[in-house]
Amino acid sequence: MYTKMYSKIYNTYATNSKYYCLIASLPELSLDDGKLTYTVGNFKKEIYPELSNTDKKLVDLFYLTYDNENLLALLKNKDAELHPLGNYTKEQFTDLMRALKDGEKFKSPMPSYFTSFITYYWQLEESGDTTRPEDTLASYYYDYAMSCTNKFVATWFELNLNINNILVALTARKHKMNIAKNVVGNSSVCKAIRESSARDFGLSADLDYFDQLAHISDMTELMEREKKTDLLKWNWLEEATFFNYFTIERIIAFLLRLSMIERWISLDKEKGSELFRQIIEKLKNDVQIPEEFRK
Repeated sequence: MYTKMYSKIYNTYATNSKYYCLIASLPELSLDDGKLTYTVGNFKKEIYPELSNTDKKLVDLFYLTYDNENLLALLKNKDAELHPLGNYTKEQFTDLMRALKDGEKFKSPMPSYFTSFITYYWQLEESGDTTRPEDTLASYYYDYAMSCTNKFVATWFELNLNINNILVALTARKHKMNIAKNVVGNSSVCKAIRESSARDFGLSADLDYFDQLAHISDMTELMEREKKTDLLKWNWLEEATFFNYFTIERIIAFLLRLSMIERWISLDKEKGSELFRQIIEKLKNDVQIPEEFRK
């Protein structure tokens, strides 16, 4: 499926670091694994310290999802407990917020989009706007991650953004809801989804996986939809790293698969059905993308 997309770049995005012993020691993973002896937390403690500084920055992009969660929690409640897998501490978040409130110059190790989002969030509170801040933060995050110079990493984030937006747009169309308001991001694909009235938003010629997503969108059982979506991503990772035997790309793919399996172990059918009902209800109320659609 993805050969057309990757035939010219398989050998162009690998970093210089090679991790022969580390990759050889990684356990085999299957999306159907019912239990794990190795976790995303183990990865952070055991594998992350062995990476080069350049490769650590790539992995940090994935752990930023926890930092996004932590930032939102702290903006709502300064005493909130933070997810331990984030890159940054409560003290670092607090120092950044204090500096911004006082108008001080502050050299922060955090991504620049944190500053933009905090300022936006405070303005949102004052204006009384009902826009979901989670959607704006997601848009900032994807823009930041997709600007990464590592082709594999940037394309992975682009793939996820496309998948999330297409599935939500197809669901919104099915229920005669506003599509444009539910699309996150500023890419050309996002623009096409917002503006096109075509059945495929004019995307199927460029996105090999559009038809798969259309089929997934027709499924009424959320757990089945989610599993098929993750399988699409799983297969993408397999093909995208086919020629990267001992590079950071293969290590990152392992982390992403690990995260998928952990998520599935934590889900159950009853919860999945409830999430589906919530998604439809939120679309009917004309709100932005439900948080449960974030990956």
